[in-house]
Amino acid sequence: MALRLFNTLTRSKDLFEPVNPVTLYVCGVTPYDTTHLGHARTYLQFDILGRHVAHHGARVDYVQNITDVDESILKRARETGVSYRELGDRFIGIYLEDVAALGLLPARAYPRATGSIEQMQEIIRRLLGDGFAYEIEGDVFFRVNRRSDFGRLSRLPRDEMLQVEATQDGSTVDDPRKEDPLDFVLWKRSAPAEPSWASPWGPGRPGWHIECSALALQYLGPQIDIHGGGSDLVYPHHECEIAQSEAVTGRHPFARFWVHVEMVRMDGEKMSKSDGNMVFVRDLLQRYSADALRLCLLRTHYRTPLDFDEPFLARQEEIASMIARAASTKVRSAATPDAELADVIAAFDEALDDDLDTPRAIQILEELSASITSSAKDERLAYGARRALRSFSSRLGLQLAPPGSPSGR
Repeated sequence: MALRLFNTLTRSKDLFEPVNPVTLYVCGVTPYDTTHLGHARTYLQFDILGRHVAHHGARVDYVQNITDVDESILKRARETGVSYRELGDRFIGIYLEDVAALGLLPARAYPRATGSIEQMQEIIRRLLGDGFAYEIEGDVFFRVNRRSDFGRLSRLPRDEMLQVEATQDGSTVDDPRKEDPLDFVLWKRSAPAEPSWASPWGPGRPGWHIECSALALQYLGPQIDIHGGGSDLVYPHHECEIAQSEAVTGRHPFARFWVHVEMVRMDGEKMSKSDGNMVFVRDLLQRYSADALRLCLLRTHYRTPLDFDEPFLARQEEIASMIARAASTKVRSAATPDAELADVIAAFDEALDDDLDTPRAIQILEELSASITSSAKDERLAYGARRALRSFSSRLGLQLAPPGSPSGR
C-alpha cells in the first residue's frame, strides 16, 4: 500500500505508513436527533479508509465517541420533557441502526462522554498542576498562551478564531473572568436542574473538548495514527484537543494525521437543523438502497463539499443495479483472473491510495461492470472480471443486493 492522505496538519498529501494496529479516532454524534446525511458522509469515508487499510493487511483499532451531554442535548431534553439520558439512549439506538443499514463496519468502541468523567477530571487536575489551566468560581479554563503553537492545525489568525468562538453554542468567549478570550473551558459549573458531577472545583460537567482527549487517551493511548471528523471541527474542537492532549502527555504529535470530511449542502447551504434543511438517512433508505446512497456520497471526493441532489441519488440506484447484475453473471469457468485485469486492479488500488479517490474508484468499477457483459464469451476473462468486481465492491462496502430485495429496493 502506498496510501497518501491529505493531512490537515501539514496541508499536504503525506505518505501513510501503517503500523499494526492502525489507531483511528473519529468524533462521533451528539445524540439529540436522527442521523442525517452529513453524519453518513463523514462516517462512510472512515469506513472506506478502514476497509482499504485492512485490505492491505493492517488491523484498524477504531474508536468513535458519543457526546451524550452538552448544550444541544440538554436543550432538546428540556423541549421534549424527557431526561437527557433517555433522549441519548433513543437517538444512539437510532444512529447505530442507521449506520448498520448503510453497511458501515462498526467501531471497536462507542464510548460515551459520561462514562469517563473521572478520566477527564484527572487530566484537568494535571493541567492545573502544570500551570496549563486555572480555576475561577467553579469553572476551569485552559491557558492558550502556554501553547506557542496554538492554531497550527487551523492556521486561523487570532481575530478569526475569536469570531468562530463567538458563534459556538454555549461559548464563554465573552467571559470577562478569563485571562484570554481564547481560553477554553475544561470544566463548567452546571446550571440549576442540569446534570452535574462532584469535582474538586465544585459540582459541574466537562467542557466539549476535554471529552475527546480523555477518550482517545483512555482507549487508544497518548498518540494515535489518525484523528478524523467533519471539517467544521478543525476549529475550535480539534485545535483545542491538540493543545490539551499534548500538554498533559508531553507527547508530540497527539495525532500523526488529521483527516477532515467536507460538509453536505442543500441548495448551496450547509445542512443544519436550525435552517430546516436536514435530510435523514433512514428516510432515504426507505426509498433507495444502501448501495445507491453509498455511491451517491462517494461520487464526490471527501474534501469537496457535496451538494445533495435526490435525482442524482435516483440515478445511482440504476448503477447499483447494473453492478449487482454484473457481479451475479453466470460463468462456467473457474479460472484465475486473466492477466488483462492486472492494470484494472492496479488502477483501482492507485485510486484509493491517492487520498481515497472514491470518484475514480467508482468509475473503474462501472467500467469493469460494463466489460463483463461484452467479455461473456471469454469465460476466463469473465470469471476474472467478476472476481475483481466483487473485490472492488467489497472495498467500497457495496452489498450487491439484487434489485427488489430489502437492501436493493
